[in-house]
Amino acid sequence: MAETDRAEQADQADQGGEGGEAHEDRVRPRALTHRLRRAASRLRPRSVRAQATLGASAVVALALGVASVALLGALETNMTMSAQADAERRAVKVAALVATGQLGPVPAPGHESDFIQVVDGQGRVLAASPNLSGRPALVPEPPAVPGTVRDTWKGGRVRQEHRQRVVQVTTVTEKGLVTVYAGTSLRDADTADATIMAVLAVVVPLLVLVVALITWRVTGWALRPVEAIRAEVAEIGDRELHRRVPVPATRDEVARLAVTMNATLDRLEAAGIRQRRFIADASHELRSPITVLRTQLEVAQAHPDPELWGELVSGALEDTVRLQDLAADLLLLARLDTSEPPPATAVDLTEVVREAARARRGGRVPVQADIAPGIAVRGSAIWLSRLVTNLLDNAGRHAERSVTLLLRVDGFRDEAVLEVADDGAGIAPADRERVFERFTRLDDARARDEGGTGLGLAIARDIALRLGGTLAVRDSPKGARLVATLPLGP
Repeated sequence: MAETDRAEQADQADQGGEGGEAHEDRVRPRALTHRLRRAASRLRPRSVRAQATLGASAVVALALGVASVALLGALETNMTMSAQADAERRAVKVAALVATGQLGPVPAPGHESDFIQVVDGQGRVLAASPNLSGRPALVPEPPAVPGTVRDTWKGGRVRQEHRQRVVQVTTVTEKGLVTVYAGTSLRDADTADATIMAVLAVVVPLLVLVVALITWRVTGWALRPVEAIRAEVAEIGDRELHRRVPVPATRDEVARLAVTMNATLDRLEAAGIRQRRFIADASHELRSPITVLRTQLEVAQAHPDPELWGELVSGALEDTVRLQDLAADLLLLARLDTSEPPPATAVDLTEVVREAARARRGGRVPVQADIAPGIAVRGSAIWLSRLVTNLLDNAGRHAERSVTLLLRVDGFRDEAVLEVADDGAGIAPADRERVFERFTRLDDARARDEGGTGLGLAIARDIALRLGGTLAVRDSPKGARLVATLPLGP
C-alpha cells in the first residue's frame, strides 16, 4: 500500500509539473504581448505637434508610395503593350509568308522585333533570324493547335540580357502546323523602370522630409497661442481670477477657445465673488440672532426671576425659529446651486397654488386669487410650493390692504404664468434686479422686524430658472407685481 501511495504521489507531481509547464507556456505569450504594447505606447508621440507631423508624413508617404506604384505599373503596361504590338505585327507577317510558301531560310529583318524563329510541328527549325542561327527550337514542344499566345520571357531562352515580349502565332500549312516566334526586347521598359525607381528612391523621402519639416513649423506656429493660453491658465490661482488669457487676432478656433476660456474665467470670478459675498452675508445674518439669543440666555442666567423667563424664552424661541428658517434657506440655495438635473415629474400647479392661497386665509392681508384649473408643469411639488409661498410671503410683508394672485396659461408661448401683486410701496426700476440678489432688503429694518431673511426672492428666482422658467418684476399701477413663467408639462 505504501508503495502504491508513493506511486500515486509521483504521478500527481508529474502531472502538476506538466500543468505548470503548460501554464507557463500560456503566460509567456501574454507577457510578451504586454511588453510589446508598453513599448509601443512609449514610442507613440505625446505632443499634438509630433502627432500632426507624424500623421502628415505618413499620409504623404503613403500617397507618394501609391502614386509611385501606379506610375511604374502604368509605364510598364504601356511599354509592354507597345513591344507586344510590334512583335505581334512581325509574327503575323511571317506567318502569312509561311502559309503562302514564300518564307526563306532567314526571315527579312524588321524594326518591330529582335528575333524570329519558325518551327514546324515536329520541332524542326524552318527559319530563324541571324541572332538565332543554328539554335534549336526555343520551345521544345510546339503547340498542337493553331492560335496566338503572348508571353514575357526573362531572356534565358534567347540569351538576352533584358526581358523579351514574345508572341507565338501557330498557323496551318500544307505540311502541317507551323509556329512563328517573334520577340521584342523590353530593354527600354527595364531602363525606364530602373531610372524612375532610382529617382523615386531619392525624391519620395525628400518630399516626406520637406512635408514633415513644414508640418512641424506650421503646427508649432498654430499651437503657439494655445501654449500661451495654457501657460496663462496655469499661473492663474484661486485669488487671481481677474486675469485673462490672450486672445489672438486670427479669428480661428484658437481665438474662439481663448474667448470661451475668458468667459469661463468671468463666470468663475463672478461665482467666487458671489460665494465670498454669500459667506459674508450669511455670517452676518447668523451672527445677529445668535448674539441676541446669547444675550437673552445671559440675562436669564444673571436674573433668575421666574417672571422674566416667559418673555426671555419666547424671545429665544423666536430667534431659534429664525435661525432654523435661515439654515433651511441656505440648504435649499446650496441644493439649487448644484449641477444636478432638476426634478422632472408632472405636478398639478393649480393645486399647489390653491393650497398656498388657502393657507393664508385669515392673515393680515387677504389674498384675492384667480386660479385657472388643470394647469400642469414638470418639476418638483416641493420646489413649486416654495416658489409660490415665497412670492406670497414677500407680497404679504409689503402690502397695505390686499394681495392679488393670478394663475393662467399663455397658449402662444405654451407656458404657465403666475402673477403675485401687492398694493404696497412698490419696487423702483433701479432695484428690480437687485431684489433677487441674496440677502438684499430694500427696507432693511422693516424686513428684519417681520422675520425676512433676504433670501425669499433669490430662492424663488433660482427655482424658476432651474425649472426652465423666469421670474421678474413687471410694471404695476400701484405696488409691486412679480411674474413667474414655467413651461407646461404633459
